[in-house]
Amino acid sequence: MSYQAQVPARSETVTLRGLPHRLLRWGPASDDPVLLLHGFLDCAETFQFLVDALPRDWSFVALDWRGFGGSGWNHAPYWFPDYLADLQALLEHLGAAGAAQAAPAAHALRVIGHSMGGNIGSLYAGIRPGCFRWLVSLEGFGLPRTTPAQAPERYAEWLDQLREPRRGSRYDSVEQLAAVLQRRNRRLPTAHAEFLARAWSQPRAGGGSGIELRADPWHRLVNPLLYRREEAEACWRRADLPVLLVVGSESEFHHRLGPDGQSDYYHSIFRWLDIASIAGAGHMMHHEMPEVVAATIAEWAACH
Repeated sequence: MSYQAQVPARSETVTLRGLPHRLLRWGPASDDPVLLLHGFLDCAETFQFLVDALPRDWSFVALDWRGFGGSGWNHAPYWFPDYLADLQALLEHLGAAGAAQAAPAAHALRVIGHSMGGNIGSLYAGIRPGCFRWLVSLEGFGLPRTTPAQAPERYAEWLDQLREPRRGSRYDSVEQLAAVLQRRNRRLPTAHAEFLARAWSQPRAGGGSGIELRADPWHRLVNPLLYRREEAEACWRRADLPVLLVVGSESEFHHRLGPDGQSDYYHSIFRWLDIASIAGAGHMMHHEMPEVVAATIAEWAACH
C-alpha cells in the first residue's frame, strides 16, 4: 500500500542567488513557520512523514537545496558554503528576522534539520547568533575529523573524478528503487520506501525507459577540501539558542564519530543543549520512525 499524505504540501518556486529553488509548505498559512532543512541526496518532500506526525496547528516550509529535488542544478562542483548563503537568501525571502544579523528570539524561526540540513542550520546559528528561536538537529553532528596528511590523496581523487563523465544513478522502475532502499535500510517501511523512491526520482533524460535520481551527479564528487571540525566547533559555540540533538541508537554515522559522538563532548560545545536517543532508529530516523521522532520534538518544543 502506498503512503497516503495526511497534510497536503503546497509547492512554489523562488529564485535564490540566481538559481530556482522549490519550496514546499504544509499546514495553515503563517508568517512563523517551522523551517525544515533536508539532508544530502534527499529532498524537502520526504519530510511528509514527519509533518503528518507533528501538531496539526504547526506551519512548515522546506526547500530543496540546490542540485536536489526540484531545485536548479549547478552542473558543476558544489561547495558547502553556498548552502549557508542559500539559507540566508531563503530567510530574507521569508522575511525572517535575523537573516543578516542578530534578532530578538521572539521573531526568529524554529528550525528542524536532518544530517546535512542540521549541519547547515547549526553552523548558521553560530554565524548569525539570534537568527533562530530553537534548533532541532536530527543527526546533524558534523563529520569525522580529518588530518592535513589526508590532503594529497584527497586532491588527487578529486582531480581523477573530474575526468569521469557525469551520469546519475539509474533504475528500471520506481519499484526497483524502492526495493533497493529497503535492502539498504531494513528499518524502512514498504510504503515509506515507495514514497521516497517517487520523491527521489524522475524519468530518464533523453526519453529512455526507467528512472534516474533527481540529484545533480556532480554531488558525487569527493570534496577536495578536508572537513575541519575545529571550524565547525567555533561556529557551534557561538550558537546562543536551545538545541535538541536527536540521534538514532542504530545509526552507523553516529558511531563513526568516536569520542566526538559522546554526550559530554556535545555538551561541551553547545550552550543550551538537550540530547534524545531514538531506540531502534538509524540515521534516516524521520523516514523510519516519524511518529516517535515527532513526539520527541513536540515534547521538547513545548518547553521552549
